[in-house]
Amino acid sequence: MSDKKRNLLVLAIGITLGVGIAIGAGVWAERTEEANTTIPLDDLRAFTEVFAKIKSDYVEPVEDKVLLEHAISGMLSNLDPHSSYLDAESYKELQVGTSGEFGGLGIEVTMENGFVKVMSPIDDTPAQKAGLRTGDIIIRLDSTPVKGLSLKDAVDIMRGKPGTDILLTVIREGAEKPLKFTLTRAIIKVKSVKSRSLEKGYGYLRITQFQSHTPENMIEAIGELKRENGGELKGLVLDLRNNPGGVLSAAVSVSDAFLESGLIVYTEGRVKDSEMKFKATPSDVLNGSPIVVLINAGSASASEIVAGALQDHHRAVIMGEKSFGKGSVQTIVPIGTGAALKLTTARYYTPSGRSIQAEGINPDIPLVNMTVAAADTPEFEPVKESNLTGHLENGKEKDQANEPKTEPLPKGGASETPGKDAKDGPLAKTDYQLHEALNLLKGLNILQKKAD
Repeated sequence: MSDKKRNLLVLAIGITLGVGIAIGAGVWAERTEEANTTIPLDDLRAFTEVFAKIKSDYVEPVEDKVLLEHAISGMLSNLDPHSSYLDAESYKELQVGTSGEFGGLGIEVTMENGFVKVMSPIDDTPAQKAGLRTGDIIIRLDSTPVKGLSLKDAVDIMRGKPGTDILLTVIREGAEKPLKFTLTRAIIKVKSVKSRSLEKGYGYLRITQFQSHTPENMIEAIGELKRENGGELKGLVLDLRNNPGGVLSAAVSVSDAFLESGLIVYTEGRVKDSEMKFKATPSDVLNGSPIVVLINAGSASASEIVAGALQDHHRAVIMGEKSFGKGSVQTIVPIGTGAALKLTTARYYTPSGRSIQAEGINPDIPLVNMTVAAADTPEFEPVKESNLTGHLENGKEKDQANEPKTEPLPKGGASETPGKDAKDGPLAKTDYQLHEALNLLKGLNILQKKAD
């Protein structure tokens, strides 16, 4: 790997999608000086009147500090679903979250029409194991109605001591009545990269979230897949389903690993600091082997950067469902007393100039997820020419040397039976979309060989 690519892997640019990292407070000072400094006096008078009225007439006394924090929080949360005020505790939890270990239910959420909406459950967490899905609307937390709560208040209720339970009441599209899920809180340790061999020569790589160490972990996983399969891969399925996003630099580095040149993503905002371009550096970790990227409605922000870049450069076939459509960039701006602002500062664009904000990535091959209920083997073997009485012989002896051979995978690899998963049986049953992605990879590999 080139020095440029190594540097990208540890790049910390202070911008996030889905989760955040800190940037210097000096940037905020510079932006403030550039901003319009006109003060709306009439509106400020209205604010002070409301402030004074609450102080004098509210049923219970409220500290000035609390009122001002609420005012700041409301000012940010009403801008868009992703801007917010982070008190010292929330800011610390956000920083911990980018490292991949935190407490809670393992669920990425946003606010919609006063309710908490599930963006995606994180793999191997209480939320995912309980059966929560992208798009679920949480209307009650234990006995507390969500309507009227801020997103922070709702998240605070969902967090708690590991081992304790919480009852979520959920509205799901297509369900006749609200669903109830009992989840046990746990320490969430997110392993952002998972991999395995599907068949000889074909690898599977899942990125659950884009964290600071995701690119290095991905390169290591691909190296291990290559070793399992004799040094090279015929193709790779990159699974970004239900990946809610993460650190922008990680998305850039993951895309760069498969691209040899060209633009990966660029951002545009109102201030100069928000305008950035990221370009690929030479070398492709797969040496041109075909890639199929799986996405769905839970694939958001950083996931959409990767899918959009590989799609625009025709480096991968995007398969699955239309993605979430979060094409905005949040900057974490530390302020006094350990708090911070999470502020939307830019939109991001794919190499061809597409803004994905509220639109999402459309897959090249739309494919809904479904369950195949057919039996593993037919009840009767089909009748063939060779079964007919008096059939003609082939006329030539079989050349055993030219018969295709199935090479067994190394110990610990996938099943030796095509289309089978080592643990759970046929892929068509356990993961229909992955089954179709593997079939497509085989076709792309055949076409690539013929072209060569």
